[in-house]
Amino acid sequence: MNVHDSERIAGLLEQAGYELTQDVSESDLAVINTCSVRERAEERLFTRLENLNGSFKNSRPTIVVAGCVAQQEGSHLFKRNKSINVVVGTHGLKRLPLLAEQASSTGLKQLDINPYDDVSFPLGIAVRSDPLKAFVTIIEGCNDFCSFCVVPYTRGKERMRPLKDILTEIDLAVSDGHCEIQLLGQIVNHYKAPDFPDCDFAGLLERVHEVPGVKRIRFASPHPRHVTPRMVYVMRDLPMICKHMHLPVQSGSTRTLKAMRRRYTRKEYFDLVSMIRKNIPDVSLSTDLIVGFPGESSEDFKETLSLVRNVRFHSIFSFKYSERPNTLASKRMPDTVSEIEKSERLVQLQTLQKKIQLEINQEVVGKAVEVLVDSRSRKRTEELSGRTSQNVVVNFPGKSDWIGRMLKIEIKRAGQNSLWGEAIN
Repeated sequence: MNVHDSERIAGLLEQAGYELTQDVSESDLAVINTCSVRERAEERLFTRLENLNGSFKNSRPTIVVAGCVAQQEGSHLFKRNKSINVVVGTHGLKRLPLLAEQASSTGLKQLDINPYDDVSFPLGIAVRSDPLKAFVTIIEGCNDFCSFCVVPYTRGKERMRPLKDILTEIDLAVSDGHCEIQLLGQIVNHYKAPDFPDCDFAGLLERVHEVPGVKRIRFASPHPRHVTPRMVYVMRDLPMICKHMHLPVQSGSTRTLKAMRRRYTRKEYFDLVSMIRKNIPDVSLSTDLIVGFPGESSEDFKETLSLVRNVRFHSIFSFKYSERPNTLASKRMPDTVSEIEKSERLVQLQTLQKKIQLEINQEVVGKAVEVLVDSRSRKRTEELSGRTSQNVVVNFPGKSDWIGRMLKIEIKRAGQNSLWGEAIN
């Protein structure tokens, strides 16, 4: 979501007359778009500001801090670093060009962290960083208030975009050659269209599937509590919806899940996985996991390991717990697990997952998979790269004019993080 916010910021600034420069020392305006979900976000911001300020040869540009850290810290950022001219939070990104102009013309600091309910955004201006994939936000904010999560405090309460706006943006993206649409929301599957009350997330998927020119549809991230049977049936039945679901579990322990305020149990998660796999046998599942949450015992952690062994995720994003400002956990739950223990648990978890990923990938060797070719391989310029419907990276020899095409690839070998194969004539 922050990547897409940066795309929209770039579009706003180009519309206001700015041009992107590859040489930061030449810039008239420098924008740092921040995220506070991960640990030490503020420290990274100030390190970046220090490096930025040391790179200007002549006049200093107007410096803007945007995004979640801006929303969280507000005017305190001005006190910590005098070089900042504008602080604009997650709600007010549309006003960034105006605030930058006011700061430049008046020399006065500009602050906007107001909680606007309007989630509309100028259509067709995002400078999309990928030639084939288009991020499309459908929800802003979150009402769930998981005890570890800072998002409700930085992104605000849940606000749905009108269905009409979403479909118009997708039409524009497809007309520019973006054939893979990735729907975004803090809890993406909680979507209900404010302009069409009968349209839920499954209904939105059906409507996006009808847009001419769309080849693939992905979404992130659904909440397990809001995965409905109808959503699963739509994924099963509509061929352009990718057979991959990121399903954040956070912990394998019911006791820890309760402390996290996730509102489901270990058994309920297992039951959901079984239902999804019964209906979509070729689905790939990925997840988020936190180790060392306050009060997590060694037995709780063992339950996380056993859940990973049983579910066999295609991939996981795993983190050591870090206290985030304003959250329930930061106020009421002492951080009882030592950093050493957190690190040891994280290594155990990641070692197990690497073994599972390699085994899953090796099962594909000798089979043919369909890939949307999206780029040159990162490691070998003579090779291309793409992803399967299950979101697995495949590298293979090929020609540049294949980019953007759907190809059948026979898999010859497998690694932990990707596959390698050859195109089938």
